[in-house]
Amino acid sequence: MNPFQDYIRYETRRQFLTRGKNALGTAALASLLGSASTARAATQSSIGNSQSAIRNLLPHFAPKAKNVIYLHMVGGPSQMDLYDYKPEMQAYYDKDLPESIRKGQRLTTMTSGQARFPIAPSKYKFAQHGKSGMWVSELLPYTSRMVDDMCFIRSMNTEAINHEPAICAMQTGNQITGRPCIGSWVSYGLGSLNNSLPTFVVLVARPSNTEQIQAISARLWSSGYLSGEHAGVAFRSAGDPILHINNPPGVPTDVRRRGLDALRQLNEMNFNLVGDPETHTRIQQYELAFRMQASVPDLTNIASEPASTYQLYGEEAKKPGSFAYTALLARRMVERGVRFVQIYLNNWDTHSNVAGRLPSQCKDVDQACWGLIQDLKMRGMLDDTLIIWGGEFGRTIYSQGGLTKENYGRDHHPRCFTMWMAGGGTKPGTIYGQTDEFSYNIVADPVHVHDFHATILHLLGIDHERFTYKFQGLDQRLTGVEPAKVIKALLA
Repeated sequence: MNPFQDYIRYETRRQFLTRGKNALGTAALASLLGSASTARAATQSSIGNSQSAIRNLLPHFAPKAKNVIYLHMVGGPSQMDLYDYKPEMQAYYDKDLPESIRKGQRLTTMTSGQARFPIAPSKYKFAQHGKSGMWVSELLPYTSRMVDDMCFIRSMNTEAINHEPAICAMQTGNQITGRPCIGSWVSYGLGSLNNSLPTFVVLVARPSNTEQIQAISARLWSSGYLSGEHAGVAFRSAGDPILHINNPPGVPTDVRRRGLDALRQLNEMNFNLVGDPETHTRIQQYELAFRMQASVPDLTNIASEPASTYQLYGEEAKKPGSFAYTALLARRMVERGVRFVQIYLNNWDTHSNVAGRLPSQCKDVDQACWGLIQDLKMRGMLDDTLIIWGGEFGRTIYSQGGLTKENYGRDHHPRCFTMWMAGGGTKPGTIYGQTDEFSYNIVADPVHVHDFHATILHLLGIDHERFTYKFQGLDQRLTGVEPAKVIKALLA
């Protein structure tokens, strides 16, 4: 028995019924159209048609944003050292965090054994900026110039207290791995704006300080139970942007094209016989890779940028792999129609040595973020490009380990943290949410991760409750099954 027959012989009941459903649909279509050749074409494109059916319903309403650049600060930035100003804490230096504030909150294993939880006020100076009067740390001088272009959320919260589940929740809406990430959902729902570039691209920037790096894996940009073509395409910071995209030595383009045509025929034979949707994905991805051979070199050729670009982003933007470089590359991507760009920057996990690490982290992102927003504004692209900045949780007001007025460490804190957005239909100059004087609990306008995701989808013209994918008999959603709401106060 050949392998194709083996596959069919051992297929599950669910696979058989699914294949039968597709066959019935194809037969019905053939009878309506009266063409055998049309029926065969419908069979070959059944997966693509199902996605087209979804996209014909989207967007649900007029979108404000068509592109997203998501800047994820891996490790959890310290909100009280950057954006959540708490001057009252100076009087609490080295005093224990009151139990009335902690309220028995579970702790990580890093601090659960501490005899005390001494309060560590921020060592950094703050000032108010812009018409909004947003308080910003001295570590972010460029960011402070543009607060009236930004929308701040100081009341983000999550249930996850450790990195892996927290990053997973922020990226996929669930602490358990295996779900599609937000970029994959957007790719699935809205599709491509440029058939010669990926719909969803991932860039991992290198921090200038590498004292404590968290693990980042491809499961964070996985398509989960969605088709594999919606997974993020990772660009490398050195060498070829994408592995194996160029022709092997001695293989001219016309030979590569003939090889791909032959491979496509084999894959189509397999798809027609077996109906495996991943075969359809493989066909699409081979074709995209071939088209990218022409489009990617132009995309990544930043030497064509004028000197004025580096006055915006800084000289670091000339260094491949730096955060400034990836920010500039993100602008070039959305300019060419990449729908969703995800950038990760590591080393925000400041369990110790805040004084030694936080300044370099802020320097990595400060001018680059300012340059990105100014660049998009000047090009008329900010109105329909949504910029997101933030980590997976915040940090504790109490110190982990040794404490002095000049240095301290902070543990993970999921109860409240700060994120910001700009452009893409967000309301500029907004400061939303309020925490207590310890930056420990939310006292007004909480925003859960699911609410945040619902708001992002809304800006893209998608109703999160109607945007579903059938998997394991359930209508799966990015925002899960518990109630989630769009935060209207964040919308322009």
